[in-house]
Amino acid sequence: DILGGKGANLAEMNKLGLSVPPGFTISTEVCDYYYKNDRKYPNDLTNQVELSIKEMEKKLNSKFGGGNNPLLVSVRSGSRASMPGMMDTVLNLGLNDDTVKDLSVASNDERFALDSYRRFIQMYSDIVLGVPHSDFEEILEEEKLANNLILDTDLSPSNMKTLVERYKKHIKETTNSDFPQDPIRQLWGAISAVFDSWKNQRAITYRKLNDIPEEWGTAVNIQAMVFGNMGDDCCTGVAFTRNPSTGEKKVYGEYLINAQGEDVVAGIRTPQPLSADKKNVERNSLQELMPQKYEELIAVFNKLEKHYLDMQDVEFTIQKNKLWVLQTRNGKRTTSAAIKIAVDLVEEKVISKKDAISRIEPETLEQLLHPTIDPNVEKKVLTKGLPASPGAASGRVVFFADEAEKLAASGESVILVRTETSPEDIHGMHAAKGILTARGGMTSHAAVVARGMGRPCVSGASEINIDEVHMKLIIKNVEIQNGETITINGSNGEVISGKIATVEPELSNYFSIIMNWADEIKKLSVRTNAETPEDVNIAKKFGAEGIGLCRTEHMFFDSNRILYMRKMILAQDFEERQKAISKLEPFQKEDFKSIFKIMGELPVTIRLLDPPLHEFLPNSSEENKELLETINATKEDLKNRIEQLGELNPMLGHRGSRLGITFPEIYKMQAKAILEAAIEVKEETGKSPVIEIMIPLIFSAKELSIIKNSIIDIENLVKEKKGKVSNLLVGTMIELPRAALMADEIAKFADFFSFGTNDLTQTTYGISRDDSSRFLEIYLDKKIIDIDPFVSLDSKGVGQLIKIAKEKSIPVNKSIKLGICGEHGGDPKSIEFCNSIGLDYVSCSPFRIPIARLAAAQAVIFEESNNLK
Repeated sequence: DILGGKGANLAEMNKLGLSVPPGFTISTEVCDYYYKNDRKYPNDLTNQVELSIKEMEKKLNSKFGGGNNPLLVSVRSGSRASMPGMMDTVLNLGLNDDTVKDLSVASNDERFALDSYRRFIQMYSDIVLGVPHSDFEEILEEEKLANNLILDTDLSPSNMKTLVERYKKHIKETTNSDFPQDPIRQLWGAISAVFDSWKNQRAITYRKLNDIPEEWGTAVNIQAMVFGNMGDDCCTGVAFTRNPSTGEKKVYGEYLINAQGEDVVAGIRTPQPLSADKKNVERNSLQELMPQKYEELIAVFNKLEKHYLDMQDVEFTIQKNKLWVLQTRNGKRTTSAAIKIAVDLVEEKVISKKDAISRIEPETLEQLLHPTIDPNVEKKVLTKGLPASPGAASGRVVFFADEAEKLAASGESVILVRTETSPEDIHGMHAAKGILTARGGMTSHAAVVARGMGRPCVSGASEINIDEVHMKLIIKNVEIQNGETITINGSNGEVISGKIATVEPELSNYFSIIMNWADEIKKLSVRTNAETPEDVNIAKKFGAEGIGLCRTEHMFFDSNRILYMRKMILAQDFEERQKAISKLEPFQKEDFKSIFKIMGELPVTIRLLDPPLHEFLPNSSEENKELLETINATKEDLKNRIEQLGELNPMLGHRGSRLGITFPEIYKMQAKAILEAAIEVKEETGKSPVIEIMIPLIFSAKELSIIKNSIIDIENLVKEKKGKVSNLLVGTMIELPRAALMADEIAKFADFFSFGTNDLTQTTYGISRDDSSRFLEIYLDKKIIDIDPFVSLDSKGVGQLIKIAKEKSIPVNKSIKLGICGEHGGDPKSIEFCNSIGLDYVSCSPFRIPIARLAAAQAVIFEESNNLK
């Protein structure tokens, strides 16, 4: 919390005796002070930094600011949560017109010294002085073109000197100031830039996407530079101690000879693999070129994994046969890899089952549901890159992050295509269905971020050329225009023409193991919100323990039913309404039979008709015409009837239990269909459906008692004709504050309460869920609220109403069952609250069931941990 993740891990590696370049950390507390005091520093910080620099000089027998052995430093960020590439870094700090000469002598390599200076000027000017990185890239390309050079490494010392002078001249013209030569001034400029980057747009976006609090702040790490670009006996690399895509227990990493760290991460050059691979003999591995250093590196990986008890993401540099470890952190990984690694570590007796469950972010389980390319479909593969993040995605080609975000917001599926991604692209990467890059390896920015987001990604597709000017993608002799559709397969690296059919993935054995462990631990049952056979089947496959919300109104929108529904609503008298109802009843019965057959003897909670009636009314001339042909009314009569049914606030109007009170025949028809369906399914299958009929939107015990009695009357009639329904409960949905406050009275007539947290949040806040997006973002920015209450349950307000209802209902009805069925039922934080107050179940959409199962287990583990504390 104080040193940030990077600083804490550097200190920890020092304790382990690893070769870590000397340095010091300016704490996150300074970041907090900096922003609270108009971007000023504590009075004693300057002295502390100077003393720390002197300590580094002593350890390395070097001098910051010049001398026989010039000390250069890196200045890096370090939040307590990993935010790869989101904040700023400055390397080679301390170089100026004099120290570059000292470095040239000390390294005996003038070109290396000048290249380091050139890189430093470019990086420092972009990050600290605000001169765009692209300006320097243009100057670099001009210099290469003028001298008929292709690669940066072809530049001679003379070319480098020219570049340095041109860079400094451009800075003077752009900023009206010379490039700073004083290393101390450079240092404070970089420190401030890193603190400032905590609130840059990409960092803000990343924090929002990953729920990282702004108040955490970042630390700043000042560390002695070590050089992987001092010649062909030097290198720099990034490695994972296990495969971050598959979880395989095998080192997974890349390196570059004669390069600096940002070259690997940014994907400017295509890196080489660490380990030898017979399939890739043409690629020179570190294991083959530097076998002794490779073995030393493997020993470091083993030591770090043993210490941290988790897969590590490690950055390293080899400088003149000396291995330096620059960073370690728990590596970002795909969800399938996270599950495999967690299970493997349990089986290796490194961690416990509870540790394994705690390590998997519930929300990321959706990654496992990524579709894959249908193997039976013909496809035109345009090229192949590196399989950087698994899954398949189709979408329109876009070349800019802003465009990706804009099109995605309008409902388009897009593939973001970039030469290489940068942290500025974070919003577009999040909006895109998939990411394709021309450059970069398996540890490039695009690969790491895509894996963390669960986006399919193909990186390093070297055969693609991107023409941003003419907005087209050229692959060999094929031109793909902006907006045309392609498909990428992040599992094997293929880039495919057009949209390709996909198939649902099969869940691995490791997934089943983790889910079984979660089920052993959790207390809450997990049900699903579903009303179609397709959704019910998916839910059961994902482990649903029942249906917590079957919305019957969704069953009436089919074209062969909506007409009868409209006739029922527009009926002028009981007889007319009864005719329409009799047409709807067979449909309802078949709906319920299909659901009961799938669910067997698992509970099925059926909510009787709830929505505002206007949702069913015709809203086009064609629909009006079709309705007029089947009812005895004129066009004017129909218009008048529709106007009569109009409501100023239909969400609080004639819906739910109010419909059951005013038109009891509707709920009676539904109850009859449900009960007869249950009896027929038992006769056909031998299994007795467990039925829970739910009355929506009540605000008084009297409402519930009247409707419940009418359902019991129907039950008695059905019993006489068809037999008894053995498993029937009648309860209610608590979605109004008054109902929660009157729970003791209502509970006398209810077998269960299901808290409809969507409407309960709306009615408690007085905010429409459908309209809140217009202003809630401002409320979040101003910290009036911490999180959107429609995304995560407001435990202080809405949650207290649930708690009150629970506490008031149990003394009068000890057997009452309690659960929630709003969208919050699939949100981990909301599940944690439900577990803490002792509800019986949560219910969520089918694809969130694995999330809810895992989150319910984590809630128990968290509760036990708090109790121990």
